[in-house]
This record gives sequence, C-alpha cells and structure tokens, in this order.
Amino acid sequence: MKLKFYKYQATGNDFIIIDNRNNIFDKNNPEIIRFLCNRRFGIGADGVILIENHPELHFSMKYFNSNGNEGTMCGNGGRCSVSFSNHIGLIDKYCEFEAIDGIHHAEIISSNYVKLELKDVNKIEEGTSHFYLNTGSPHYVKFINNIKQFKVYDEGKKIRYNDRFKKLGTNVDFVEIFKNFINVRTYERGVENETLSCGTGVVASALSYFLLKNSCENVVKVVTKGGNIKVSFEYNKNKNLFNNIWLEGAVENVFKGEIDI
Repeated sequence: MKLKFYKYQATGNDFIIIDNRNNIFDKNNPEIIRFLCNRRFGIGADGVILIENHPELHFSMKYFNSNGNEGTMCGNGGRCSVSFSNHIGLIDKYCEFEAIDGIHHAEIISSNYVKLELKDVNKIEEGTSHFYLNTGSPHYVKFINNIKQFKVYDEGKKIRYNDRFKKLGTNVDFVEIFKNFINVRTYERGVENETLSCGTGVVASALSYFLLKNSCENVVKVVTKGGNIKVSFEYNKNKNLFNNIWLEGAVENVFKGEIDI
C-alpha cells in the first residue's frame, strides 16, 4: 500500500502528518509508526500525527511517539496539525480541535506562524531543585547553568527512568536563565532522546520560570536548539492557576511524498 504523507517541523520538532479522515491508516500497528519515524529506513520524525474527522469540531488530532505508542499532548505537533489542516482546506484562520487532553483553540497568524492554546495548569510541584507539572504532558523542570555543555541525554535519562518516573515516564526540561529569555533543552519520553524542541516542555519551563522568579511578566521568550518560540499566559495567584496559555512560533511544511507500507 502506498501512503501519502506530509513532513512538518516546528522549531526542529518534526512530524509525519497523515490525512486520515477516510481511516486509511492502521493506527493500531505500532510497528508501522516505528518504521515511518526511523531516520535511516523510513521517513524520519519525532512522531506521527493523524488528522481525523470530529463530529462537532474542525478535526481530531491523534499523536504517536516514534516508539509507536500513542502519546500525550504535543504542543509543536498541535501547531503543525493546525497549519496542515489549513493547507488541505479543512480550516481557515481560527479552529477548534480535539487532542488526547481535550479541546484546543488555535489561530493562524500567517502561513508559517501558528498560535495554539494549551490546557489550564493548576497543579505544580515545587521542589528544592525542580518543578513538576503537566502542560498536556508531564514535565520535570530543572534550572541549570552552562546549558550548551550540559549532558541532556545522560542526565535526562537518569530522571526519566528513576524509581519515581520509570513506570509512566516523564519529559525532562533543563533551563538556563538569560537576561531577556530562557534557554530550554528537553529529553522527551517516547522519543527517548533529546529533541530540538518540545512545545509542552517550553510551556512548562516558562511557567516554572515565572514562579521561580516571582515574576510579573506574563510573556516569556524561549530559545531552543530548533529556534525561538514564545509563551504567554495569565496567572491567578490565589488559585495558583495558569490559564489562557498560548504557545506561538514558526511552522514549516518541509516536504510531501508517498511511501510503501
């Protein structure tokens, strides 16, 4: 069978996107997903996204990690899904879609720039050297120095597979604070490696930075290996609630093609 696909990336976080509104793809076969994501024998990607019909909203987004398993919410994948849905004429400038964690709103600012709303966050664990929170996916956030030389894979893997997290896993974000921005590097579960960017990780890092610095700025600029991205939000201190959380940045349609599966 020949499968038509599109390759998208958002700040270096790359995805294979498939129009599955006619249910052409067997999403219950993790071996196919692992093959497609393989960077030597397949197409190569951090994950696979299926765009499917929804009875009330513009579409439904199904996300699978490169290990073949269905993943939790993917922020950059969500932004790519919105751009792709616009490309195929499914949406215009604004849209609502459903992901594994619920309904999301999004706005296309330009042909290669997308703004995505994430779910509210009100449960944040603040430890002596870390924050732990769920921004659609679980994230362990640790602030460090000298991030360019930091061994993200080694240190991230230690935390991801420690006694607390080894069963369900967690993403691990390492953050260094600069004058006008934060620099974030992420070890992603499911990919089991450092990725060039992680949307939900960027958001988790920005919210953690806000709490760490007791800041009053509700817009955080973030630098990742894959490029620059921005997070904005509102914070209710009495409820310890972050809402109206938006992730925005560039999106690119890299190429399209067909592959035998």
